[in-house]
Amino acid sequence: MASSTDPAAHNSFTDFNREEMTRLADDVRSLQRTNQDLSARNTKLAEMLKSSRDKLSMMYQQLEDMAQPPSLYGTFLEMSTDGTNAEIFAGGRRMRVAMSPMLCAGDLMPGVQVRLGEGNQILEACDYEQTGDLATLMEMIGRDRALISDRSGEERVVKLAGPLMDRTRKLPRPGDTLLVDRRAGYAFENIPKTEISKLALEEAPDVSYADIGGLDNQIELIQDAVELPFLHPEMYRAYNLHPPKGVLLYGPPGCGKTLIAKAVANSLSQRIGEAGTSYFINVKGPELLNKYVGETERQIRVIFERARELAGDGRPVIIFFDEMESIFRTRGSGISSDMETTVVPQLLAELDGVEDLSNVIVIGATNREELIDPAILRPGRLDIKIRVQRPNRSGARDIFARYITDAIPLAAPVDELIDTAVAHLFTPRPYVRLTLIDGTVETLNYHDFVSGAMIANIVDRAKKSAIKDHIDGRTTGLSAEHLIHAIDQENQQSEDLPNTSNPDEWTKIIGRQGKRVTHAEVVQ
Repeated sequence: MASSTDPAAHNSFTDFNREEMTRLADDVRSLQRTNQDLSARNTKLAEMLKSSRDKLSMMYQQLEDMAQPPSLYGTFLEMSTDGTNAEIFAGGRRMRVAMSPMLCAGDLMPGVQVRLGEGNQILEACDYEQTGDLATLMEMIGRDRALISDRSGEERVVKLAGPLMDRTRKLPRPGDTLLVDRRAGYAFENIPKTEISKLALEEAPDVSYADIGGLDNQIELIQDAVELPFLHPEMYRAYNLHPPKGVLLYGPPGCGKTLIAKAVANSLSQRIGEAGTSYFINVKGPELLNKYVGETERQIRVIFERARELAGDGRPVIIFFDEMESIFRTRGSGISSDMETTVVPQLLAELDGVEDLSNVIVIGATNREELIDPAILRPGRLDIKIRVQRPNRSGARDIFARYITDAIPLAAPVDELIDTAVAHLFTPRPYVRLTLIDGTVETLNYHDFVSGAMIANIVDRAKKSAIKDHIDGRTTGLSAEHLIHAIDQENQQSEDLPNTSNPDEWTKIIGRQGKRVTHAEVVQ
């Protein structure tokens, strides 16, 4: 019989216990894995149930919304005095309605669109109106109201909505175009219109007197008229002399009228020193014309209003009207549609309004000065009249010197090229034969119609021919032959341009008002 302390029995018992514990540990780990799997499935089922519940709730909400009547919209006007109700404009009538307790009162700004519930209570605040009628702001009434005018001329007073009342933005100014709801009586937005920005270039042009040739006398006259009052205002005050309100530059086309006006603005900008830059508002006459009644007059008012605003900081402002005769014709002439009967008085009123503004001057340019209304040209409005004439030999030489310089490739010295070009340009060549009323015959030559623009075109033609010859390897640089050929080409292309059907026009061209031209004939 084995002893109880038999080592073999003890080892067998120990092995059994170890195996049993290993088996139990494996069972525990298996149960833990099963529990984790079941827990993960339970979590997924819970998420699916929640998602299904949310979708079901959303479907119920959609069904309820579909069962609701359609929402109305209105314009919020103001809060009631007790702060519990609101004044709105909806359906063509003004109403006092209740507000939803869930609505934030801070979202209700004057003019904002609001959504109404079944009982016309305000449910939510939406955006501002983005479509509607356009009207022109005539003047501000306080800070929150404005006087507007539509295209038909009807005036009314409206309130400014939230965006226009923003303290961080500028208030609308007269001449601005506003988006309005006339029935609600609110203006919502300042609509930027581009016509004034197209008409007015408010930077000083990059043109100097050195770029203009053959017009020294005219430049001196306009410097005396325009620049002296700006550069020496104390002298004008000492002599009790008022600076001129306006200057008229007149003469044949292409002779430098527009260049002179631009050079004046540039010269002022450079010479006023610490006062800053000058402003040059370039107004093209034909672009002011508008088919709507009163629109042209409005744009003139806006231009002068802008000039007054810019001149408020003490800097010079030049308003330049190019092709002035196109809109300021003589009233009652019957030449146009009598539009000038209202446009001319508008300009006269603005010119008289410039009297107290020492920093604004009007410069007009035209090649048909006889068509401009005399009331505009009288002293006290356009005081100074400067005739810009066609260049003579000396002036033509000066203009050629602006374009033919040592900076470009030349086949001969500059002076030799210019002398050759001027001599050939002013060689007598019959152009038009005119018969006067007294029977005398007068012949005009090609050089009688020389202009600065013509000389610039001749040089451009010559340069192009020089480039072609340079590419082909025939010559290098601008030569006298190129200039002579360019002059002949310019004259040849001008043969069919004169109008021989209206002899009265030639009376003005030759400058003999006492002798009328009865017949004009191009010399072949």
